[in-house]
Amino acid sequence: MRKLIAIVSIAVLANAAAWSQSAAPTDPQIAAIVVAANQVDIDAGNLAKSKSGSSQVKDFAQRMVTDHSGVLKAAVDLVTKLKVTPEPNPTSQSLTDGGKDNMAALSKLSGPEFDRAYIKHEVAYHEAVLKAVDQDLIPNAQNAELKALLVKVRPAFVAHLDHAKRLQSSLGSSGG
Repeated sequence: MRKLIAIVSIAVLANAAAWSQSAAPTDPQIAAIVVAANQVDIDAGNLAKSKSGSSQVKDFAQRMVTDHSGVLKAAVDLVTKLKVTPEPNPTSQSLTDGGKDNMAALSKLSGPEFDRAYIKHEVAYHEAVLKAVDQDLIPNAQNAELKALLVKVRPAFVAHLDHAKRLQSSLGSSGG
């Protein structure tokens, strides 16, 4: 199972590489990336809520679903208001594909092994998302409202990362 966890972690890092190696994203591409990134975490959170045996992990997963659903709704509302159609791109597709791979890998796990793999993924995922937000999305957003939304939600991603790291530490030492 360590191999499976490593594969999932590599997929997350590949997403980060796709973000940093692609040309500067346009606003419609940024919108698609934001939608994909949030949907991936909502899906993983819903899976964790149903599979985890840990109340701490379930609480974290619920927070991911709630917070990322809020960001997703705000992003969809904004692009609708701006009459911008999210434009699929290699990064948004990579996120979607990586999310599907993560779901497939996690669905094969159970108990403390599931909890550790889910939280490990959440740490890597939020690190990659923050890197992309800081290095690619915020600097390249042309629309002021889109840029403001990215700046506004960034602290939540930092809080998610910190929470996931604390959970990862406690799961590592307690085994679940």
